[in-house]
Formats: sequence, C-alpha cells, structure tokens
Amino acid sequence: MILPEKIKKQIAQSDYVSRDLSWLKFNDRVLDQARDANKSIIERLRFLAITESNLDEFFTIRVGSLYNYLDYNKPRIDYSGLKEIQFRKVIFTRTKQFSHQQHNLFINELIPLFEEHDFSITTYKKLTSEEKARVNSYFETTIYPMLTPMAYDNYHTFPILISNRLVFGVVTKAEDGSVDYKKLSFIQIPSNLPKFLEIEREEVIHFVPVEDVIRNNIKHLFRNVEVLSVNLFRITRNGDFTLEESDDIEANFLEELKKKLKTRRTGRVVRLEVSGRPDQWMLKVLKERWDIDDDNIFKIKRKSLLDFTGLMQIVNHPQFRDLRMEVPVPVPPLSYPEIHDYNILDVLNERDVLLHHPYNSIEPVLELLEKAAEDPGVLAIKITIYRLAKDSRVTAALLKAAENGKHVSVLFEVKARFDEENNLREAQRLQKAGCFVIYGISSFKTHTKLLLIVRKEGEKVTRYVHLSSGNYNESTSKFYTDLGLLTTNEVYAHDVSEFFNVITGHSMPNVYLNLITAPKDMRQQLVELIRAEAENARKGLPSGIVIKINSLQDKESIDELYAASQAGVPIKLIVRGMCCLRPGRAGLSENIQVMSIVGQYLEHSRIYYFHSNGESKVYIGSADMMVRSFERRLESLFMITDDLLKKQIINILQYNLKDNVNSYVMHEDGTYSKKHPDGDEPEFNIHKEFYNVSRETLLDLDLTLKKPVIEKSLPEVTVEEKVSNDIDAGLN
Repeated sequence: MILPEKIKKQIAQSDYVSRDLSWLKFNDRVLDQARDANKSIIERLRFLAITESNLDEFFTIRVGSLYNYLDYNKPRIDYSGLKEIQFRKVIFTRTKQFSHQQHNLFINELIPLFEEHDFSITTYKKLTSEEKARVNSYFETTIYPMLTPMAYDNYHTFPILISNRLVFGVVTKAEDGSVDYKKLSFIQIPSNLPKFLEIEREEVIHFVPVEDVIRNNIKHLFRNVEVLSVNLFRITRNGDFTLEESDDIEANFLEELKKKLKTRRTGRVVRLEVSGRPDQWMLKVLKERWDIDDDNIFKIKRKSLLDFTGLMQIVNHPQFRDLRMEVPVPVPPLSYPEIHDYNILDVLNERDVLLHHPYNSIEPVLELLEKAAEDPGVLAIKITIYRLAKDSRVTAALLKAAENGKHVSVLFEVKARFDEENNLREAQRLQKAGCFVIYGISSFKTHTKLLLIVRKEGEKVTRYVHLSSGNYNESTSKFYTDLGLLTTNEVYAHDVSEFFNVITGHSMPNVYLNLITAPKDMRQQLVELIRAEAENARKGLPSGIVIKINSLQDKESIDELYAASQAGVPIKLIVRGMCCLRPGRAGLSENIQVMSIVGQYLEHSRIYYFHSNGESKVYIGSADMMVRSFERRLESLFMITDDLLKKQIINILQYNLKDNVNSYVMHEDGTYSKKHPDGDEPEFNIHKEFYNVSRETLLDLDLTLKKPVIEKSLPEVTVEEKVSNDIDAGLN
C-alpha cells in the first residue's frame, strides 16, 4: 500500500501530528531496541514481543475507536486534517509497513542468532522420529481433548472467535451429494496451552510451536474427511467502549461494566492476520462475514511467527537467565540513606522522602502500609488504586488493617484498561473484609495515585501522605521509572485530605495549596504557568520550560506552548510516547525541542518545570498533557517545595536531557533520530547513571535553556537511517 501524495502533503502541512501516527512512531522506537545488536538475543526478543503487545492494543483500542466512527457514519477529523476514510487508509498502510519490519527483523536478524545461544524454533517436520513420537503422545493425551472443531454451514451458526487467539480455519471437501463443494470449520488454540513445546537435544533447546504440532495432527479431528487446506489466522476485535455510568453506582454501574467487558469477545473485527498463503475461498467467507477488505488483512510469512507475544516463553526460560536484562540492586533514597536502620514512620516525622523508582525500591511505601496496618495508633487508611501486582502486598496490608479494626477507604478504578476484571475481584475482596470501597467516580477514571494514613500520636494526630506518578504495584516498580513523595508535611496532608473528601463525598474545596487537580482546573493552571513564562520572555527576563511526560496530545496546551515559543521561551519536552506537537517549525515552534527516551526501563514519571525568573516551580504527579487527563480523569500534580527534593527533580531533568544512549530526537516532520555521543563525548545512559546520584551531584545543576538551532525539513526515513547529529546540538 502506497499513500497518495495529496494525503502525504496534507499530513506534512498540519501544525499538529496525528496522535495515532505519532504512537506508531513510538512503537518503532521500541522495535529499535530489538534491532540493537548490542543487546542480548533474549532482550531483543523481549522488545519484539513488546511491540506485538503494543500493536495488539493499538488495533483493539485506537483502530477500534476509528471503526466506531466508520461503522456508524459519524464524522471524524484527525489532527492531521484527514477524515475517517482517508485516515483508515493511512493507518493500515503504516501498520502494514511496521508489521513487515517486525517479521523481516525476526527472520533475517534474530533467527540466525538462535543457534549460537543453544536454542532454536523448530518445526514439527525437523524433529527426529523419536521426538515426533513424544510430541504426538503429548498431543493425544493433552492437546487433543482440549480442541473443539466448530463447523460453519447451513446447520451451524458462525462461531464466536476470540480476539488475539490463534485459530485454524480448516477447509474440507463436502460429502457427495452436498450442494456446497467446500465446508469450513474453526479450531481455536486454547490460551492455557504453552506457545512452544520444549525438546532438549544435545544441550540445545528446540522450541516447537504448538500450532505446528496441531497442524500436523489435524487428521485426528477430521477422520474420514478430505482436508483441502489448513489455515492459521488471528483476529483482533474492537475493544474500545465508553462507559455511561449512572448515579446508582453500586448496582447499575457494576452490571454495566460486566456487560461491556463481555463485548470485547464479540466486537467487530478490525484486523485479520493470516499465515502463509491462505485458502482464498476461506478468506472470501471471512471478509463477507466480518465486513472487512484487503486493507484489514495482514499476510505473515510462514517462516515467521503469528503472534510474537508468545516469545515471552523463551525470554522467561530459566536456561537464559544470564541473557536477560541485569537489574541492579536499588540504592537508598538521597533523603533516606539509612533505609534499613530506621522506622519509616519516625523518618517521615523528621523529613520528606523522594523515591525515584526503580533506582530506589518501593519498599518504604510497602513498609509504611504494612506498619500502618499493625500499628495500634493508626486510625484510618485511604488509598486510590489503579493497577495492582499479582499477590499484592498492598491488598494484603489493607485486608490486615481492616481485620485490625481500622477504617480503610479504597477507591478502586475498575475501568483501568485490561485490568478491570482483576481490580473488580480485588475490590470485592476488600469490601467483604469490611473496607469502604468506591468503584470509580461518576464518568471519571481515577488515575491519581494517593495514600493517606491518619495516626494518633499522644495528644496530636499526624497524617502520613504518599503522592506518586506510579501505581501501587510492586512488580512494575522494578522496571517503570516513577516518582513518589512520602511526607507528613501538613500542607500536603491538608490538600490530600481535601481531595479524598472530593472523591468520597460532595466536597468542593476552593483552593489547594500545593496540589493541581483534574478535571477541575489542571489545564487552566498549567496554561497560566506557561503564559507566565511567555510574559517573562517578552519582558526580557529569564524564562524556560522543561516537561517530562508520557504523552502530549491536548491541543489547547500545545497552542499555549506554540505561543510561548513565539514569545521567545526556550522549551524542552521529553515525551516518551505520542507527541502531537511539531517542534522546530519556522514561525510556530522554533524554540521547542522534543526528545523521547526508550530503553531498559519504561519511562513513566511526569515532571513539569517552569523557570519562573529564577524562582523555579516544579511539579510531579500522575497527569500527562492529554484531553482525557484534563477532562475525563481524576488526576493530581503536586508542587515540590523541599529544597533538596527540588534539586533532585531538576537533576532528573538534567540527566534526561544529557542522555545519549536511549534518546531519540523528534524532527519537524514527525520522524525521530537516534541520539549518539558527539565526537569524543562519553556515553551517558540514565538507566545506569541514576544509580550513582549522590548529594554532591546536586551541587552541579544547570538547566540553562538555550534556544535551539532550527533544522531544515527532512524527508521521512526510518529511525535507523537517521543520522545522529541532525538536531541534537541544542539539547546538550
């Protein structure tokens, strides 16, 4: 598929980058990690699997959302100015190009490395006679009883095929006398079967795809029937929905949510991936049944794999432990170096503690919760939960607190995408234990991360507070970079208490002292901070903005950043994922630079820095600059006031801007270049350097914001073809 020049030109002329096209560029940066020959083969396979998981979600949610417009004839205009039908063409063109890159990388670069690392992905036909006998025995005893052929003909309705599940479409010859010459049956591969059967031969592990084993034993399911073709495919369904929640949240809302979750099984098909050369008659039947065309169909080479997420079985295999990413031992927080020697409750009565995960462990937060659950002085615990770890220590502590007679309030966000069922189950466990559980707030998704512990200490009551950018998930805290503040500061405690009253009741406070919240007024307050920098620049005063977030999509915020750039404010944006702002465009954004960091850890922290004529204002929290964050979510950003902690945050930004190992620089045309050390400059990898930060490091802080050199417009090329020094001079 080749895009018409008219569409290419329209995309290039827009002052905004398409959210979806920008996201695809992000996934290409993730794929770039799988291209990196300096990484181990296991790490490269891990990143390839991540790109597949990302792409599955993209089709489920973003392409699914597009089809909500297409199927109901609703108008939709993308940031690039394209209408829904034009944009559909663009999306499928770009995703097919990406899929082609994935599979070429796997076939041409990764598979040839398997042998030297003592493993292979081996087809059934390459097994020895003895190995085939063992595999066949496993098929007959374990796999065969789990398989269910589902016929589709005049007597059988079309079966419901599950999204993102491998399926065989088997075409058989009809019995003599039948009106139809061919018949079609489907066999879904159960999700609880391993992706690969493992056979060890001469100290080499051979991974045999389970679908290949089934294909070569398909005759057991079609006895005395002529099989004309066996076709492996996978579908992706629309999983995007908007919950219209009623006021009767205890009854109607939970039932509505359960019904919506079930629609993911029957949503319209938006993508069909087929392996090899599929039967054309079967394809015709599927296209008619699902109302799709050739754009929706992705053809995958037989020598590759359908669904790279299954590679995680190899990545997590104990045999390759030494090839997996080495995770250093976390270091103590700068403001809490005696982490193993003091009670966290005592420490927080003396000072604030900033946690920078994964460089600092989440242990102090878990310790605080667990001690609070047992401490007789603790009266109440309030917490917002978005995602939890499996066998969560957070849940265990809350259950223990309730068991010990403490008041426990938990706002469980049961609309956390793809974690709905787990959150629903955990919330009900807590509710049965006597906790006061709130299942979300009206039509808003609760994304803020807050913890409040109320403790009676003699004649006074102390409130212990944790505010964070990350989830209360001890598993992801080991590879997500996040920031959290632990404090007993009464100003924070007052703000958080007020915010919990908003969440659980009908309170509407007039003002927070250190907190900015959404959906109330976060966008407006950030706009005012941006405008203040623009006004300083117009007056000839020092000015500057540095923002580190996951996504930038809110058009109002982008317009304000454009206006600040035109006023002369130097602006540096560190945006991991999608970025709808165009940097370096003449007359619009000459003073804006955008970079993205993608590497060993998932960048998840959000930081907002405003120079404020030397009296810098620094905020951290849960919110990105997205419409959904400002209008449809409960979010919070909180100002850092402690001098040591503020220096730590500024140093984090400085290190991010200095990184030349994991960084990509965004160009005016929406493409990205990998940043490399310049000349004799040494490598600076933040995912290693943050383990070495000391208080002495904070003495040498310099966030001087120089105005960037404007690049000339560059033709769009792939990430690996970009030269490193196109634009990065101004970032150093």
